[in-house]
Amino acid sequence: MIFDTDVFIWAQKGNEKAAKLMENTEERCLSIQTYMELLQSANNKTQHKYVKDFLTSFGFNVLPLTENIGHRASIYIEEYTLASGVRSGDAIIAATAVENNMTLSSSNIKHFKIIKELKLKAFKP
Repeated sequence: MIFDTDVFIWAQKGNEKAAKLMENTEERCLSIQTYMELLQSANNKTQHKYVKDFLTSFGFNVLPLTENIGHRASIYIEEYTLASGVRSGDAIIAATAVENNMTLSSSNIKHFKIIKELKLKAFKP
């Protein structure tokens, strides 16, 4: 399963449901976009280290941005931005899930529900 940035934020805030979801998921992944968003939200090097240590300790696999993911994300922007406001970061995260044939877990369902081929699991904090 691929986790959206918001699920990591819930876990970092101490949400037990987010922590249990991650803990009970066998294959834990995140897109490079989510990885960058997590690092970007850190205020200092200590928080950077915390993010990296968290991902390592739970065995998360960071999935790279490939040419196919970039192409698919650009198609999502063309198809869905005007109708529903899909942003580039969400398009990359969704494309990463689709290209890797994985389910995306997110509490921001409205950001992703328009993408038909995306397998989506709603996370409710």
